[in-house]
Amino acid sequence: MAIKQGLEQKLQQKLSPLQIQTIKLIEMPIQTLEQHVREVLNDNPVLDDTPSGGGDDAPRDVSISEVEQQETSGGSMEENYGPQDDDIPSYNLYVNNWGKDERPEYNTFSVKQSFTQSLQEQLGYRNLNEQQRTIASFIIGSLDDDGYLRRDIESLVDDLAFRAGIETTADEVERMLKVIQEFEPSGVGARDLRECLMLQLEDKKQTPAVQNALRVLRNQFDAFKNRHFQKIMAREHLTEEEMKAVMDEIRKLNPSPGGEIDDSYADQAQQVVPDFRLDYENGQLILTMPRFSIPELRINRKYAEILETGKYTQDRTQKEAAVFVKQKLDSAKWFVEALRQRQNTLESTMRAIIEYQHDYFIDGDESSLRPMVLKDIAERTGFDISTISRVVNSKWIETHFGIFPLKYFFSEGLENSEGEEVSTREIKKVLREMVDAEDKHNPLTDDELVDVLSSKGYKVARRTIAKYRTQLDIPKARLRREL
Repeated sequence: MAIKQGLEQKLQQKLSPLQIQTIKLIEMPIQTLEQHVREVLNDNPVLDDTPSGGGDDAPRDVSISEVEQQETSGGSMEENYGPQDDDIPSYNLYVNNWGKDERPEYNTFSVKQSFTQSLQEQLGYRNLNEQQRTIASFIIGSLDDDGYLRRDIESLVDDLAFRAGIETTADEVERMLKVIQEFEPSGVGARDLRECLMLQLEDKKQTPAVQNALRVLRNQFDAFKNRHFQKIMAREHLTEEEMKAVMDEIRKLNPSPGGEIDDSYADQAQQVVPDFRLDYENGQLILTMPRFSIPELRINRKYAEILETGKYTQDRTQKEAAVFVKQKLDSAKWFVEALRQRQNTLESTMRAIIEYQHDYFIDGDESSLRPMVLKDIAERTGFDISTISRVVNSKWIETHFGIFPLKYFFSEGLENSEGEEVSTREIKKVLREMVDAEDKHNPLTDDELVDVLSSKGYKVARRTIAKYRTQLDIPKARLRREL
């Protein structure tokens, strides 16, 4: 086999450690960033973000710039601290990685009961034998987050046999399910929406309206789902006033009983902390980033002395300690510079968004929102589109008319009848206003909405109306019908 030698030219782009760190910091929302800064301060022993106390004679912390000047005045690391490849110091073998939880800010102690814990506690007050309690506990563990049991009884019987080693019958499981359905919140353990609503009505004081509502759900549920009120009234011999009373009772019910109990382990209720604040004063828009400023990181005097001593000593231990400090110092300088670049990138991007949507930020009128995509802001700032996407993701701004995610200000555009480009958000606002103002006895269909929007100068297809209606959580016309 012949051996051949040749030259090959490749074009590769490699990110520096500083660039990688900056990208990660840009993606972080403010709460995550603050947590990360605290972790870096804890992990890097040479850094001290607190001002040194004491009088004039007290040891003073050293700024990073002072240490940089000392380093510049000297030689390279190898010249100052000797060759580093004879033996690997033990500290170089230490790996500092993230823990198993990717979001350490959620590692908090809970003092509230979860949905399942609440049901298990109520089960403890029931007089049941060991097998019945085990079956009931198994059923509780099988409930969905919204409190429904969406598994059939026979499959529960099989699972109890194979997974819990309990021989039981469908009747016994059904009896234990009835026990759970007596728990709070009312409606828990239902197998469908109909049963859920009926369980809640059965727990209420049995007024004529409640009894009529139970009869409607029991006998006319399909007609009720489709809002066929006239059919229900005719079949159940109800007057219009009685039917209105039925609807009032049903509207008070909770279709998702599992959501009534606060589950402190869920992620949905995380607090929003704005990264930016925009004030409107004396006709001027003033942008600030009040929650975060680059910390004044300083080198602890003790470690600065170790670094200086390591240049001149021949002691191997002291040289290794100086190398350790130098590596931690370099890491600190990269981190501080990455923080600066993050702040500059976020501020430049937000200012470009404010400039682009200036009229909207004056009074918050959605009709003033211009069509805007990531590319528009990338061209104004000179950043890459991927950078703008990272800035926009999970960031919020507090304005004088509300708190909004940055993604809110981005939307596609459509042409109106005059050839002008308008934001899809403006069209959605008009659509919402039309639905709110419609006659609920005869709501507008999608085709009628298209015609009305067309008369207002918006050229929108029927499928687009259906898409926007879904995004706005607006039901179909027949489901919006009222008495």
